[in-house]
Amino acid sequence: MSEMRWDPLKNLWVAVADSKSRNPRDFFMERQKLTTTACPFCYGQENKTPPEIFALRPDGSPPNKPGWRVRVVPNKYPMLGIEGELAQRGEGLYDAMNGIGAHEVVIETPDHERSTADLSAAELADVLHAIQTRLVDLRRDARFRYIMPYKNDGLEAGSTIPHAYSQILALPVIPPEVSRALSTSKDYFVRKDRCLMCDLLAQEVADGRRIVRNDGEFLTFCPYAARHPFEVMIAPQRHSHDFTQLDHGSLTRLAETLGDLLRRQRQVLRDPPYNILLYTAPPPHRRPGKPNYWNTLSFDYHWHMELMPRLARPIGVEWGSGFYCNPTAPEEAAAFLRDAFLHPAP
Repeated sequence: MSEMRWDPLKNLWVAVADSKSRNPRDFFMERQKLTTTACPFCYGQENKTPPEIFALRPDGSPPNKPGWRVRVVPNKYPMLGIEGELAQRGEGLYDAMNGIGAHEVVIETPDHERSTADLSAAELADVLHAIQTRLVDLRRDARFRYIMPYKNDGLEAGSTIPHAYSQILALPVIPPEVSRALSTSKDYFVRKDRCLMCDLLAQEVADGRRIVRNDGEFLTFCPYAARHPFEVMIAPQRHSHDFTQLDHGSLTRLAETLGDLLRRQRQVLRDPPYNILLYTAPPPHRRPGKPNYWNTLSFDYHWHMELMPRLARPIGVEWGSGFYCNPTAPEEAAAFLRDAFLHPAP
C-alpha cells in the first residue's frame, strides 16, 4: 500500500509508492537531441549574444572576446524586461503590473562538449561564484522581490541550446512556492524559536535512510515527501539564510557536493534531463506599512538547492490539484544514488 506523507516546508501532501516502487531502469529514456549550427555560447561567438554583464577572465582578456572561464549575458529572449517601472494597478477584481525584471544566462564553460557533470570542483565553484556576484548586484534593485537561479538541462527540462548554462530570473513578485516556504519557516520559528530546515536536516541525519552524501558541511538527501522520483535536496548543515554569504571554501565544497550528485544521477539514471533550483533569501527591501516584514528572515529561513530529474510527465490530478504522486520511495532512490559506482572526480 502507498503512503501519504506531509512536507512541512512546502505545506503539501504527497502519495509515495510502497515497497514495489519503480527502480532506475524503469525511467531510462533517450534524450531528444538539441542541435545548433553555430553555438552562441562557444569561444569566438561572443558577438552572437548580448554584451556580457560579468565574466571570469584569468588572462585579463577584453570583454566580449575569447579568454573567459564563465560568462554572464542578458537572455536574448527575456521573460521580463529590465527597463521601466512596475506601474502596479487594479483591473476590476484583477491586479496587473508591467513585466519588469531581469533574465540572465550564465555560460558555465567555453567547452561545447562538456556537461555540468563533467566540470571540476574548481570550475563549478567559478559558476557558483558568478551566480553569487549577480545575486548581490540584482538585489540592489528595489523593483525585484525575488531572484531565482535555475538550470534546465536537456530539451525535456526546458533547455534550448546544447551547451552547459544556467539562468537567473529576477521577479517583481515572490513566487507562490517560495512564499509558502517563507511563511511555513517563519511560523515554525515563531512557535519553536528554531529553524524548520535545521530541524529537518537533524532528523534526516539521525534517520540516515534518505541521505545520499554527507561531507559534514552540506547534506545531500532525498526529501521525506519528495514530489518526484529521485528528487534530491542539498542544504548547508550550519544555519544560513543567504547563499551569497558563502565564502570561497564553502563554495568549493558545495561545488564538490553538486558535482558528485550530478555524476551519481548520470550513472544511476543514464544521464536524464533535469532541473536545478536555488532557493535563497529574497532581497530584504523594506515595504511601506510593513516595518517588521523581514525582521526574522536571518533566523527562520534556510537556503537550499533542489534537483529534479525529469523522468515522468505530470498526470492530470497533479496539474489540477497540486497533489503529487511519487512512484519511487525516497529511501530507495537515496540508496540507488548512494551506492552508485563513480569514477574519480575530475
